[in-house]
Amino acid sequence: MTSKLDQLKAYTTVVADTGDLDAIAQLRPEDATTNPSLLLKAAALPRYAGHLQEAATRARGDAGLACDLFAVAVGQEILGEIPGRISTEVDARLSFDSQATRQRAERLIALYEQIGVSRERVLIKIAATWEGIQAARQLEQDGIQTNLTLLFSFAQATACADAGVYLISPFVGRIYDWYKKRDGHDYRPEQDPGVQSVSRIYQYYKANDYPTVIMGASFRNIGQIEALAGCDRLTISPELLRQLAGDNGSLPRRLAPTASAEPLQHLGEPDFRWSMNEDAMATEKLAEGIRQFARDQEKLENLLKSQ
Repeated sequence: MTSKLDQLKAYTTVVADTGDLDAIAQLRPEDATTNPSLLLKAAALPRYAGHLQEAATRARGDAGLACDLFAVAVGQEILGEIPGRISTEVDARLSFDSQATRQRAERLIALYEQIGVSRERVLIKIAATWEGIQAARQLEQDGIQTNLTLLFSFAQATACADAGVYLISPFVGRIYDWYKKRDGHDYRPEQDPGVQSVSRIYQYYKANDYPTVIMGASFRNIGQIEALAGCDRLTISPELLRQLAGDNGSLPRRLAPTASAEPLQHLGEPDFRWSMNEDAMATEKLAEGIRQFARDQEKLENLLKSQ
């Protein structure tokens, strides 16, 4: 019997949720994704010291540009280890400004292209706020493909599909965390609210022929991953990837398209905002995620200023 990781790769594109090149080289995922928190961790690794210094020097005091230069340098290194694409995130502090988000996305793509990386190998990560989704709509029309992240609700998923985004990243583990804290007990994988959320989105997209890729993210345990075997993509931490690689048990496909009972939805801004308002979990986790990424972006900026 092959490892569970190899079995999973037969159903699902496996993405590494890390900036650790050693882990990526060992585990050989198709794609990789980073965010401000992962870049901050990468900045502490000796192998990236030169990139930190170069980014700080080239930016000439522009902290935001320094962060983008460092993110692109890390992305280029990762692309040398994978056959697919890298996701690079826009500054979370721009999450409620569509124009600024587009401008930052265009700069990231330009920086990649300046070092010989084509836009076809990059996804721009944007928080799935209403403003972020509208920015992604325009970017997709302009030939820049996007990864809508911090996605916790069905309303966010339907709006992203209507906007024609390339990929969404629903956060399984953070949904699980919220309900576990609220309800005071754990969940079996098939009852896990995070797993159920991704499964619902998957069936809705497939039933309505949306091409948007669904990439489950933010896993807390192997059971969540196994329950979503068959999802388009799963982005997984090195620790959980190693657990899968070291387990030779059976891993059957759990997720496949079936008829969806969900009515087709097209949400305008008022309906989107009302749906989010009615979903306490999604509202809280989206705000929390943006704050966390913003704080880590600030820490990275301060680190670059000290170079």
